[in-house]
Amino acid sequence: MRSQIKLGKLFGIEIGLHYSWFLIALLIVLSLSSQFHGSNPEWGDGVILVVAVATGMLFFVSLLLHELAHSLVATSNNLPVKEITLFALGGVSQIEKNPTSAKLEFWMAFVGPLTSAVIGGICLLTAHAVGGASSNPGMAMLLWLGYINLSLAAFNLIPGYPLDGGRVLRAIIWWKTGDPDRSTQAAARAGQVVAFCFIALGIFRFFGGAGIGGLWIAFIGWFLLQASRESYAQVGLAHALKGVRVADVMTRDGPAVEGWLNLQNFVEQELLRTGRRCFIVVEKGEMTGLVTPHEIKQIDRAKWPFTTLHDVMRPIGDVRAVAPDASLKSALESMSRDDLNQLPVVSNGHLEGVLSRAQIISYLQTHAELHR
Repeated sequence: MRSQIKLGKLFGIEIGLHYSWFLIALLIVLSLSSQFHGSNPEWGDGVILVVAVATGMLFFVSLLLHELAHSLVATSNNLPVKEITLFALGGVSQIEKNPTSAKLEFWMAFVGPLTSAVIGGICLLTAHAVGGASSNPGMAMLLWLGYINLSLAAFNLIPGYPLDGGRVLRAIIWWKTGDPDRSTQAAARAGQVVAFCFIALGIFRFFGGAGIGGLWIAFIGWFLLQASRESYAQVGLAHALKGVRVADVMTRDGPAVEGWLNLQNFVEQELLRTGRRCFIVVEKGEMTGLVTPHEIKQIDRAKWPFTTLHDVMRPIGDVRAVAPDASLKSALESMSRDDLNQLPVVSNGHLEGVLSRAQIISYLQTHAELHR
């Protein structure tokens, strides 16, 4: 779940929006407008719209604070956080490393619902201290934010992985068993049970007359089911990659091409004939860059005869390389983190080969077939 729209940084963490955020933002504003119009029609359409938009924006601020709490606990324990993304179902912190202990996992998970509960409590206490009728726009805003954040805290504590409650469950099982993989599998199974319950409840409510609200519950259940299944599969992936080095899977005859070669000749003579997708650009006997179909597609076809590989290559200084002795698991994590399809394998400044996602997938398929 990556951000398509960057909003800036907080505490060094990139904050962004996924396109699906606009859908949920619109639905929340429409829902709040309908709710406020039904309870306080005397406000008028203009005031209702302004209050609905302001309340919706403050709700997303509270979601951001929820995710920021997760991220700050992670960064304070040397777990880098790439970004926080707000999307249709809330927010997600992209923490690049797994917790190193059950205690850290517990607090990383628990601090999010705790933050939401504190925000909800502050809103309700402020409303109580200020007093006044709920027909006051400010009071209505505080009450809604208070109850919705308390509900968010309670929802996230449901023991369904990868919800925060599921991660708390994983931390407890990890603490009891001392086995992080076993705890992940157990929490993921619990997450699947919770997901099926959500799907069944959503379908039941839909046919019971709840309409879109029932479908929304079922959709949340479907999302949890997919996420918990992926979490379960990741444990098997980690076992399959355990002890495997980059050198065991990489292609050793990394194809090299001269930087002066134009794109037209490169595509016709190398790219299409060989079927390979990653080439090392060499100039004066030295490796200077990397070129893939991605770089070629950025150039208009009419310009191919007049554009050289040197013009479009990714300079070697901008390309993340990997050592042949590195674990295949760490190489795959690097590819996922930086959204790369291949990595040059370099030892002592010398190109040893190329590692691609396709090679890793092929290895995993073979491993799965042999261990059925």
